Amino acid sequence: MTALIDATLARFALFGMLGFGVDVSVLYLGLLAGLGPYAARLLSFLAAAAFTWLCNRRYTFSPAAEPSVVEWLRYLGAVSLGGAVNYGSYAACIAASASCARVPALGVAIGSIAGLALNFLVSKHFVFRR
Repeated sequence: MTALIDATLARFALFGMLGFGVDVSVLYLGLLAGLGPYAARLLSFLAAAAFTWLCNRRYTFSPAAEPSVVEWLRYLGAVSLGGAVNYGSYAACIAASASCARVPALGVAIGSIAGLALNFLVSKHFVFRR
């Protein structure tokens, strides 16, 4: 049982790291498009959430049901709790640190780590429960 939890958490963390890449990429694209750091971050969060939902439903939790809009909305709502922690950490870093303001990816990294554990528990027990 412990090995299964560890493997599940490892896959969740792996897709979270890949989601971080999506998050930062979309953040910088949003900034290049003229969005401010906060609006670009909201867009990047949604892109990363879509990516991680697809990966986690397929490879981490493997639910029997087909993907659905309801599941996507449940996932988005659930990870919004972790997302709030993530975004709050990001916003605090941008506001408090000149380094984070110059390199917003640092704030994304800090926010991602802060939201990881909460998102895993919510995903496992609420979104993809068997």
